[in-house]
Amino acid sequence: MHVHHAAPEPARRRSRRVERAFAVEPSSPWTAPSRPVPGRESPPVGRPDDEFTLANERTFLSWIRTALALLAGGVLLEQFAARLQPRPVVVGLAVVLALLSATMCGLAYLRWRSHEVAVREGRPLSGSLALPLTAAVMVAVAATIAAMIALQWLPG
Repeated sequence: MHVHHAAPEPARRRSRRVERAFAVEPSSPWTAPSRPVPGRESPPVGRPDDEFTLANERTFLSWIRTALALLAGGVLLEQFAARLQPRPVVVGLAVVLALLSATMCGLAYLRWRSHEVAVREGRPLSGSLALPLTAAVMVAVAATIAAMIALQWLPG
């Protein structure tokens, strides 16, 4: 007697990098590894793999470091760029960098939290506005500073 088995449901599409890094189970994405890791017990199903949690925290901290660098850049611009003119533009750029720094800290936390919740609930990870926002603001700030430096050296 031949028994017909139903075809398995297709697994969610995941990046190969994620599969290699976390060795995810097709039935439980982002959680328990599919093969044993020497010297480490697998987490219970529904609990994120410790490696994912630590990677998420490292990403959060890198966003915070970037925010601190932006804040330091704003302070340095305001305090030490005395030769750049007009002065109100320099102060405005410093304020923009400080505001971007504060925004980035908030977005870093929201991104960290949403990824933790998504992993625990088995949902896909969401994107972030932080990347395009930071890139756009930094292009504008850098172009403005470059123009100010160039204008400073023009004769007349």
